[in-house]
Amino acid sequence: MSELRKMMARRAQAGRLDWIGLRPARRAGMVPVEAVEVTGSGLDGDRAKPGKRAVTLIQAEHLPAIGAYLGRAPVPPDLLRRNLVISGLNLLSLRDRDLRIGATVVLRIKGICAPCSRMEEVFGHGGYAAVRGHGGMVAEVLAPGRIALGDGVDLVPAAQSG
Repeated sequence: MSELRKMMARRAQAGRLDWIGLRPARRAGMVPVEAVEVTGSGLDGDRAKPGKRAVTLIQAEHLPAIGAYLGRAPVPPDLLRRNLVISGLNLLSLRDRDLRIGATVVLRIKGICAPCSRMEEVFGHGGYAAVRGHGGMVAEVLAPGRIALGDGVDLVPAAQSG
């Protein structure tokens, strides 16, 4: 393995699950919860479908950045409509990697979660541009289970990934 690949496989620290939100229906308000069952289709009670977009994640560290681009305080996670807010990990660097959340849930990060035109509605003029590049990631569910606020989030070692 090259030195670059070794560096890319590392992370500085484990992360933490800071927020969980469900989207019960299209355009419905987000419902924050303290814990949720994760099934093969995504979060129980969320409108997501199985596959590479079953769960959406965003880095907590991006909330202040988006707010700064809008000239305001950090944005609340429910306005971005992502399911999970994770702190301490650079999610963008984890494409095609597996994350364990809590004891049993494993998600595979599949790609970026691009903002939609609704960001202009929510944040006003420039909302789309403020979120672009900071909108988080999408993931598929590899192993179901229960997750709760405060759960640890870490990489699954490559030898254990499916």
